[in-house]
Amino acid sequence: MMPTVLVPLMSELLRYEKLAAELEGMVADGALRHGDRLPSVRRLSQERRLSVSTVVQALRQLESRGLVEARPQSGYFVRRPGPARGEPLPRSTPDTAVPVDVTQRLVRVLQAGCKPLVAPLAAALPAPQLLPVAALQRLYASVARRHPKLLEGGSHVNMNEPALVRQLVRRSLAWGGPLASDEIVITNSCTEALGLCLRAVTKPGDTVAVESPGYYLMLQLLETLGLRALEIPTDPRHGLSVEAFELASRHGGIAACLLVPNASNPLGSVMPDDRKRQLAALTAARGIALIEDDIYGDLHFGPQRPWPIKAFDTTGNVMLCSSFSKSLSPSLRIGFVAAGRYRSAVALQKTITSGGTNPITQNVLAEYLESTAFERHLRRLRRAYEQQVEAMRAAVGRHFPSATRMSQPQGGYVLWVELPDDLDATRLYECAIGENLAYVPGELFSASGMYRNCLRLNCGNPHTPEMEDAVRRLGRVIRGG
Repeated sequence: MMPTVLVPLMSELLRYEKLAAELEGMVADGALRHGDRLPSVRRLSQERRLSVSTVVQALRQLESRGLVEARPQSGYFVRRPGPARGEPLPRSTPDTAVPVDVTQRLVRVLQAGCKPLVAPLAAALPAPQLLPVAALQRLYASVARRHPKLLEGGSHVNMNEPALVRQLVRRSLAWGGPLASDEIVITNSCTEALGLCLRAVTKPGDTVAVESPGYYLMLQLLETLGLRALEIPTDPRHGLSVEAFELASRHGGIAACLLVPNASNPLGSVMPDDRKRQLAALTAARGIALIEDDIYGDLHFGPQRPWPIKAFDTTGNVMLCSSFSKSLSPSLRIGFVAAGRYRSAVALQKTITSGGTNPITQNVLAEYLESTAFERHLRRLRRAYEQQVEAMRAAVGRHFPSATRMSQPQGGYVLWVELPDDLDATRLYECAIGENLAYVPGELFSASGMYRNCLRLNCGNPHTPEMEDAVRRLGRVIRGG
């Protein structure tokens, strides 16, 4: 077992958990009903003799459980229950690492989902009308005109544009930072950032701990690098089980841990701060490199941006990867990694695989981040994604079998759906594609092929009547299965 340093401030932790449990009990007993406004943060702080931060932490925990919601300038309110009767439950996972073999099946699914007339329920892509495409086009023209020398050369040594690094450091103040400018490597995407980190800390045949269910692209990376996946049970609300990871890593043999702690894909869970702190300390103590994908961190539904695990890193062991493909445009192909003590190894991998990242795009992104437009855009985008996710949950509740369970995402724009045990989402997929309906079967989120009765839906598009009809038709296919 790990020393007590893994759970600091235990008295404060117990205070906020106690308050959260009491408020949750009032909701369960009916003392607080749907739509009721909770006492204000200031009032709870004064009446319970707690610090404001403790009260806020308790309310955020209730929000992460889907019990309350924050409304701007209004406070916290009891949230309407979801249309389904329950959320997916964590499952036991294989005890040993397994080779990964998902790429060919996944490519067929994603290619079929992109065909004309197929309802866009598969690939996790945002609707173009939600993105500031026109503003970015103007910036491209302006930057190219004002900085013509950006087209004249390139470098495999000086790969970062200082303007973009400066903006990333400034933004990281809200992430429990700031990041150190000299640990940042600008990449061609978050995918490239993750791949560079894996190359820097593993060799073929090594074992990497992953969430289960976990993002299929991460499994693809493991497959292409000849790595083995050890699936760790993951809670639909609180993310990867630190307790299960502690047991799995007790006797060594794990080279790295790869996860999405904020608005995970596919569950939409947000790991609580105390668990992030524990995982950062545990991996550092056991010499396990921690690679986190924070691509959905800015797309949270709560009142405050959740901190990445990097915020709790005291040894440089955490590599924070992200990009702007989900918030600005998938076509930008700009990501980054704050690589901590692995920076030199990551930069070397970047040098020998792809060299420098487009300097014009780096400067375009830097100027957009520097303006106030980005924060305004993020506020609108978060509201849109939250509304679209809730609309999709409601539609699934109306049209899917009554025993269906589904996640309550705390950010991002994907929905994890668990069908009754006797249904096979992989087999039903062929029937759905025949009806011009697409989704990603759940087995592709598991190296061992688990979750065959599950599927993931994309909620990146506004919930139009056409989208409602697509969910209705998909429900008919599933009920017929």
